[in-house]
Amino acid sequence: MSRIKIDLPETFVFSTSIPVQITDLNYGAHVGNDKVLSFLHEARVRYLQSLGYTEFNMEGIGLIMSDAALIFKNEMFYGDSLLISIQPTEVSRMGFELVYKIEKKSEAQLLPVAFAKTTMICYDYSLKKVVSLPEAARKKLNT
Repeated sequence: MSRIKIDLPETFVFSTSIPVQITDLNYGAHVGNDKVLSFLHEARVRYLQSLGYTEFNMEGIGLIMSDAALIFKNEMFYGDSLLISIQPTEVSRMGFELVYKIEKKSEAQLLPVAFAKTTMICYDYSLKKVVSLPEAARKKLNT
């Protein structure tokens, strides 16, 4: 069976910490896979804020996620402190990809727990259609 592959970049331009809360756990007493998408969403919002953007206003246009891929490496538990790192890749005319590395602090090291990739498409919510990535946003993503 073939597995999804995500090529991790050598460096990441943004990192943020997110704690695992009790409501993030499933019946197996570890983080549910659906919650990992929520962690990615929170990290993405923080990354966009660091650039002066929101998901509804990136140089006047919005963003919509067209796909997501997740690879799970280790379990996450209540009380874990997650470090989520983000790197934009594949910046194109209509959007870009974000690659995520999620690690947890384990003793004196960081243990990988998941890798992910999302494709973000530029979207005009008032016109209900896909639009081009503004040049100013392209420049910020490529730095």
